[in-house]
Amino acid sequence: MSRKTIAVIPARYGSTRFPAKVIALLAGKPIIQWVYEKAVSSKADEVYVATDNEKVAAVVESFGGKVIMTDANHPSGTDRIWEAVSNVEGDIIINVQGDEPLIPVSVIDELIDKMIENENIEMGTVAVPAVRSEVANNPNIVKCVFDDNQFALYFSRSMVPYQREDDFDTQTYRHWGIYAYRRDVLERFVSLPEGRLEQCEKLEQLRALENGINIYVHLSDLESIGIDTPEDLELAEKKVRELQSK
Repeated sequence: MSRKTIAVIPARYGSTRFPAKVIALLAGKPIIQWVYEKAVSSKADEVYVATDNEKVAAVVESFGGKVIMTDANHPSGTDRIWEAVSNVEGDIIINVQGDEPLIPVSVIDELIDKMIENENIEMGTVAVPAVRSEVANNPNIVKCVFDDNQFALYFSRSMVPYQREDDFDTQTYRHWGIYAYRRDVLERFVSLPEGRLEQCEKLEQLRALENGINIYVHLSDLESIGIDTPEDLELAEKKVRELQSK
């Protein structure tokens, strides 16, 4: 059955650690343009940037992108996305982070395919293998555990699962913050109150788990670089140069 897919890129101008990062230049192009072009190259039927800032909107329009202006007071990017798509026809909504300029198009496509193939999936996201020692003490890297059918059990800023015995470990995974929602699930999600686990960890995906919404975790071995700080931008610049030199 055909399903119309809408990709939305929430893009705030304000950022505590890196103000105006979505319009900062990466290899001569605004970060938001990199993200938009990746989303447009995917299987998504339509792509929009959802922002509350005229400067961001002007940058997006300058490269021919579609913009939907949203309220400035949304508590989360998910709420911003729901406002953006509330008057746009679409069955599956993809949340592509505005600070992931190097996200592989194939990851977006695989998530869309999974949502279309399996009607039982209410939400979808992505995780990639991680080395325990490299992520354990970094609360900015969200860890993910899932069941044998790849449905999420928990997300945490702490190290999960905890390694109790030195002679046994299991693969650990870091969460990659791209999401897919069925339209009715997204509408329900934003209507729910902030959950106790969500408040504790400051991870809004826990609101879904606390309310019985299943989240399928698609596994990928690809990589991207999220831009949270100017230092991250330097890493992304280095990565782009490496890719361009090949």
